[in-house]
Amino acid sequence: MATVLLTGASGYIADYIMDGLQRSHALRLVDNRPGPDVVVRDLTDARTLDRHRDLFRGADAVVHLAFQRPEASDAVAGYLAERGNVDMAFVIYQLALEEGVRRVVVASSNHAADFYEGPLRRRTLELVGTDEPRPLADNFYGWSKEAYEHLGFVYATGALGRPLEVVQIRIGAPRDLATTSFVDDRRNDPLTLHRDLGMWISPRDLTQLTLRAIDAPDLRDRWGVPFQVVYGISGNTRSTWSLANARTVLGYVPRDDSEIVYADEIRRWIVEPQRGAMVSAEARGGLGRRV
Repeated sequence: MATVLLTGASGYIADYIMDGLQRSHALRLVDNRPGPDVVVRDLTDARTLDRHRDLFRGADAVVHLAFQRPEASDAVAGYLAERGNVDMAFVIYQLALEEGVRRVVVASSNHAADFYEGPLRRRTLELVGTDEPRPLADNFYGWSKEAYEHLGFVYATGALGRPLEVVQIRIGAPRDLATTSFVDDRRNDPLTLHRDLGMWISPRDLTQLTLRAIDAPDLRDRWGVPFQVVYGISGNTRSTWSLANARTVLGYVPRDDSEIVYADEIRRWIVEPQRGAMVSAEARGGLGRRV
C-alpha cells in the first residue's frame, strides 16, 4: 500500500475525497489547523525546510491541497498573500525532491486560465485545453495557480537533480449546485450558471481522478517530461474544458454528468424560463399581427 502525504487535510477538498483515498493508500495528514489524526504544521515558510522532512520521508506521493486563504484589501495585500501559497508549493516540491518522493499531485484550479472565461462567454472560443491556449489569468489567485504549475514543471524536467513526477489538477466546481445560496447567486446570470454546470465535479469523480493521478504508470509528455496538467471536472454535457489528457494519460473515466445529476434544477432554472420567454415572445408577435 502506497504512503501518501496529504496536505490541507482539514480542508474542504480533502473532505471531498478523503474516504476514497483511505481505502487504497496509507495517508499522512497535515494542515495548519487541527483535525482527527492531523499533524499541525505551517508549510508556508521556505526557510524552514528541515522542520518538515519527517512528513515527506518514506512517502511515495504527495497530494498537495493546502491553501492559505488571503484576506486581501488591496492589490499589494492580494499579491503578497498569494506569494505565500507559491512559497508553500516550493516547500512541497523541494522536500519531495530531496526526500525521494516519486510523485506530487497538486490542486491547481480552473482559475489558472481565468482569462479565457471572456472568450468562452462571447463564443469566440469553444474549448479550453491544457496545452493550448497557454494558461493566462487576470487575477492574483489564478496567477498563483499558474505559478504552481510552472514551478512544478521546473522540478519535473530533472534540472534540479532528478525528474520529480508532477500532476496538476485544475479543479472545477466541487460543490452542490442545488444549494439555495448557489441558486440565489446565479438566478440572474445564465452564463455563470451554464459555466458552473460545465465545471462541476462529483466527489467520486474527483476521488477517481486524484487516485489516477497518484497511480498512473507513465506521466511523460511529448518531450519526455513526467508532467501533466488536467482539468478536474466530471463528464459534463455543458463542459468547455478538455478532459483529453486526463482520459488518455491518467485513464480517468468520469462517471457523472451535471446534466443528469441536476436535471430537475436545469429544468427549473433554464428550460422553464426559456420556454416562458418563448411563449411570451410568441404572444407579443401574435398581438402584433392582429393589429
